[in-house]
Amino acid sequence: MGPVSHPSIRFRHNAALAVAGVIATLGGVPLLGASPYFAFVLLIPISIAVWGWRAGTDADERGVEVRALFGSRLVPWSQVEALVPDGRRVQARLANGRVITLPAVTAADLPRLVQASGTELAGHDDEAPAEAQ
Repeated sequence: MGPVSHPSIRFRHNAALAVAGVIATLGGVPLLGASPYFAFVLLIPISIAVWGWRAGTDADERGVEVRALFGSRLVPWSQVEALVPDGRRVQARLANGRVITLPAVTAADLPRLVQASGTELAGHDDEAPAEAQ
């Protein structure tokens, strides 16, 4: 029997962002009838729709993949020193000193994010502490 494989976990922004971008794009289409010079105006809602659909964080045993509008970056777990909550966001502090904000990940998502790595949370014990005598 081989090692236990943990599935990839996906963190995404609310789908309403992508839907709003599509609706705004459709609402801007009549501007093209007025002048083709308004075509660049449609780039904004199209970009919002694509970003809302694509941006986020994927995590599995390999590492954390940060997805943006045009690209993505895979950061192996060996390079992640700490996962740090920062207000409503979570940041990954890397071994080289850089800090990466993990899109769509909140502090409440940290246990699931760590679980995807196949490890346990540091300082997390399933046993109750011993009572003082």
